[in-house]
Amino acid sequence: MIPLIHPTPGQPLPLGATVTAEGTNFAIFSRHATRVWLMLFDQPMASTPTHEFELHPLDNRTGDIWHIHLSGVKHGQLYLYRMDGPYQPERGHRFNRHKPLLDPYTRALTGGPNFHWDFSRAYGYDRNSPLADLSFSTTTHLAGMPKSIVYGDDGFDWQGDRPLNRPLHETIIYETHVRSLTYHPSAGVNHPGTYMGVVEKIPHFKELGVTAIELLPVHQFDEWEFRRFNPKTGERLRNYWGYNTLCFFAPKGHYSHLGADAGQQVVAFKEMVRALHQAGLEVILDVVFNHTVEGNHLGPTLSFRGIDNSIYYILADNPRYYQDFTGVANTVNANHPVVQDFILDCLRYWVLEMHVDGFRFDLATSLTRQPGGHISGNPPLTTRIAEDPLLRTAKLIAEPWDIAGYQVGRFPGGVRWAEWNDKYRDDVRRFWRGDPGLTGALATRLAGSADLYYADGRPPNASINYVTAHDGFTLNDLVSYNTKHNEANGEHNQDGSSNNSSYNYGVEGPTTNPQVEAVRSRQVKNFLATLMLSQGTPMLLGGDEFRRSQQGNNNAYCQHNEISWYDWRLLEKHADVFRFARHVIALRQAHPVFRRTTFFTGHDLDDDQFRDVHWYGPSGLDATWDPASKWLMFTMDGSCQETGAASNDVDFLVMLNSDIRARLFYLPPAPHNGRWRLVLDTGQPSPLDIHPPGKEIELEPTIAYPVKARSIVVMLSKW
Repeated sequence: MIPLIHPTPGQPLPLGATVTAEGTNFAIFSRHATRVWLMLFDQPMASTPTHEFELHPLDNRTGDIWHIHLSGVKHGQLYLYRMDGPYQPERGHRFNRHKPLLDPYTRALTGGPNFHWDFSRAYGYDRNSPLADLSFSTTTHLAGMPKSIVYGDDGFDWQGDRPLNRPLHETIIYETHVRSLTYHPSAGVNHPGTYMGVVEKIPHFKELGVTAIELLPVHQFDEWEFRRFNPKTGERLRNYWGYNTLCFFAPKGHYSHLGADAGQQVVAFKEMVRALHQAGLEVILDVVFNHTVEGNHLGPTLSFRGIDNSIYYILADNPRYYQDFTGVANTVNANHPVVQDFILDCLRYWVLEMHVDGFRFDLATSLTRQPGGHISGNPPLTTRIAEDPLLRTAKLIAEPWDIAGYQVGRFPGGVRWAEWNDKYRDDVRRFWRGDPGLTGALATRLAGSADLYYADGRPPNASINYVTAHDGFTLNDLVSYNTKHNEANGEHNQDGSSNNSSYNYGVEGPTTNPQVEAVRSRQVKNFLATLMLSQGTPMLLGGDEFRRSQQGNNNAYCQHNEISWYDWRLLEKHADVFRFARHVIALRQAHPVFRRTTFFTGHDLDDDQFRDVHWYGPSGLDATWDPASKWLMFTMDGSCQETGAASNDVDFLVMLNSDIRARLFYLPPAPHNGRWRLVLDTGQPSPLDIHPPGKEIELEPTIAYPVKARSIVVMLSKW
């Protein structure tokens, strides 16, 4: 039972529900609302409120902020809002005083692992009905509606945890999904599919050598929003990835091993971050500020739409409708001052209170759009994020496009912004597939993509290099399928990209043919080596280190099954690939020549007759960039004058052959009268494919080295 409550006007700031010595202060923005009610509930499945307080414009409103203080209301209290105002879709207003609304600033929502949100029951309408905005007429039947939770000081012991602040050029990102990582029975964890399950995989992350874990969306979303079924199995499809956020401050309760109805998911998330930090691993969150779950004009009103639709969304010329630059029916009005403040408040919360180390911004071009929808060359939000004094150490990574705009190499907001570099992905994929004429493009990508980032003063590590990501084929599937196989998504295989630059090497999908399997494993190693030896910041898709497959599905956003779950039995089956991945990551970490903070110049800066980078053809002469070429060789000077590192590194020679035939490469002389030592050769069987530091093979004096078909060879010369 809620004790006797005494309401007072309260304070307009901070927004959200703030626990005080006497109770809780509630504050929420709405410019166009005329009446506001705060409802309190005593149980997560309660269908009616125990108390309801009306906020009066004269006493409980300061500017556009509605506020009330309730004595006796403490941490754990459940609540929702209702708002009245103009229902004028033709002017962009969609107020309905009968609809319960979630607090945008709520730190947690009710709804544990077994709770299925039922918004159709909560609102009493078919969500696709044209009358969806007017059909709800009672505040009963709210059992299927999650409730906001008042969240105060939980007394969490951070044990002295501080941000790791690892620079980007020292970072190796591992992109994964909280549930996929450990849900499969082979994962061998006690808490599958949870934040604690991620903790239980720390030994794997450490053995692999990655430095940052990037998580697909962990902010609260409704995974049961879809009404489609797998046409093969009849299984109901889910919003599995979570790119349809409902509450941006709230960690997803379904991922909590502690429960969720009292906000325990916040503690569970903090425990994960603390443990990862103690292991030296940073945490990067994939954030989806470009759109919300509320959809188009036929979608549900859950929060923002019922609070102030015309402020929070970019509306069409006819304000009844929404501009859609995201492909999911609406676009957040991110550069409106109120929405800017909301996004900044959210980012600060995750950095200051939840100790995360950075963010990857989904469809970030939407964040550069002005209220009218056009892309701004100098958008205030991205600059404010980059210059915010409380976010100065946070990593900022943009996915620099949306469905109508492309900004790779020119994402605005300053030099702190890094970018997902899809040009790197495409050029590297096509080179190793054997497409001709890509040696020039490949050299540019290996060197850090100066064509994209040099002009505006950004360093090579502004390029987030990746070959595969959650959106697309896994690395195994990239070398196992010619086409996507997304039939299980229930969209007639029309979803997902059809431009994958993949190749199956003779058999579509799994095979027991040893020759096909051998070339697939070699190509996986070629991709891993190229990724880790390129200038820039590498991102590895989780499971690629042991050839995880999604059965050819390149858009598994709705698959909560073995298509998405990591099958850890593959770690043993493809032990040679995992060994190679570990050692090539260790090679990158051991040598600053692969982690430059400035671009190559092509000059000899230390007068040792050896350029910082020198590009060759297989003849040993300077590269001619022949449009028919499938071969490339280059050397890198490891001297500290060239690399900018604190001490001298070794010098490297790299040879790449994407042809189906072996090729003899004529070696340039090793600098400083040294001798070339073999580091890796993907044309060799394991364990001869890569040699750990200190165990490189010193070669006999030779003028040439045979590089096998579809292989990469790396040599070093010690001073």
